[in-house]
Amino acid sequence: MTPAEKRIGLIAGSGPFPILFAKKAAARGYEVFAAAYHHETDPALAGSVAAMEVLHLGQVGRLTRFFRKHGVQSAVMVGAIQKPRAVSEIRPDIKALSLLAAVRKDTHDDRLLRAFARFLEKEGVIVRPSTFLLPELLARPGCWTRKKPSKKERSDIILGWQKAKAIGALDIGQCVVVENGSVLAVEAIDGTDATIQRGGGLGRGNAVVVKVCKPIQDFRFDVPAVGARTIETMRECGARVLIVEAGRSVVFDREEMVELADQYGISIEALADMQEQSQKNKAEQ
Repeated sequence: MTPAEKRIGLIAGSGPFPILFAKKAAARGYEVFAAAYHHETDPALAGSVAAMEVLHLGQVGRLTRFFRKHGVQSAVMVGAIQKPRAVSEIRPDIKALSLLAAVRKDTHDDRLLRAFARFLEKEGVIVRPSTFLLPELLARPGCWTRKKPSKKERSDIILGWQKAKAIGALDIGQCVVVENGSVLAVEAIDGTDATIQRGGGLGRGNAVVVKVCKPIQDFRFDVPAVGARTIETMRECGARVLIVEAGRSVVFDREEMVELADQYGISIEALADMQEQSQKNKAEQ
């Protein structure tokens, strides 16, 4: 592998995952060059990368110049970027304005991100799935914890999976919270943790959290991701089961997740499809 191939750009959003990705990539011998964002990216990321540039949303030209300066030919997008809370947080340059003009009125998240990826490719930077470097981060199928979902919880899992796939098809979100056959919360712009908190707050301490891929998922961005913080959030609001999609969800700190879940009496299971879950449900009847 050439020196250029051992360099990876990191377009870093919020949450712990950019830092975890950077550390794992560095451990594999990669030099990580991070484009971070004001009010989004954890400043601690700077300690885990070879270089970091802090940008405002819309500074596309500055991002490409940063990657070009360091000879970056491929990049990943890790972590969420929330919708700006104020106009002052957006500073679009000419390249950003031309990008927005290309998608015109349809600024749907997926379409905008695909247009952004095409733009970067024209600038000589290929956007790769965040898992291309670390396939071991993908969720392995099966129940990971000592506690397994109950028969009643499995019925909620089936409902949650169906609803999560439905909102994913509409590009609304990837996560729902269900309890006793009722949908308590649907993920929107507020993100997974806030969805769990909303849903758990409406439940009676037995909520089921289901997080899946969109039916047509572009793995270069917005891949479902869970971690230890997800389990802590569930404990705080009384959610008892976490379901993720096997092979299509990213798990950065699986061992810590399982340890916490076992400590709190939470079930974690990764499923490949609903046929598998339906068979489990019938077996328990």
